[in-house]
Amino acid sequence: MGLRLERVDLPGLGVRTDVVTEGGRRLSVVTHRSGERDLALFDADDPDSCSASIPLTDDEASALAELLGASVTLSRLKGLGSGTNGLFTEEITVAVESPYIGHPMGDTKARTLTGSSIVAIARADGIIPSPGPEIMLEHGDVLVAVGTRKGLDSLAKLIDRGPS
Repeated sequence: MGLRLERVDLPGLGVRTDVVTEGGRRLSVVTHRSGERDLALFDADDPDSCSASIPLTDDEASALAELLGASVTLSRLKGLGSGTNGLFTEEITVAVESPYIGHPMGDTKARTLTGSSIVAIARADGIIPSPGPEIMLEHGDVLVAVGTRKGLDSLAKLIDRGPS
């Protein structure tokens, strides 16, 4: 069946954009003319019957979009990690002994010194996709990095011990 996107005009109300999953489930975002939006889940047995509707504030909609975007990015990066083209992904945990705890990520000079890029940071409170050099590193952060095998090995050592 595959994934389908559908757009339905709702006269006097706004627009409903549907995602129909491969399994036939329908998830929708209703965007009202007022700018408000609702997330809606439709009954699997009756695609015309809404089983749940959740109004979303701007902040909630942004957080949901960021969460889904980061999740997809990480999934795609994991797919690159097969190494078939010499490119790998790796998760590197910032240990309590790391000299970079409490310092901005830019202090590591990771890309310059190792040729590897830190493309996301997983923290207890969420994912930071595409972190900038000003992001402070914390104990327990999981750095998602992309690079060659040699570069990633060098990055892991750098994060653990500092520059040698």
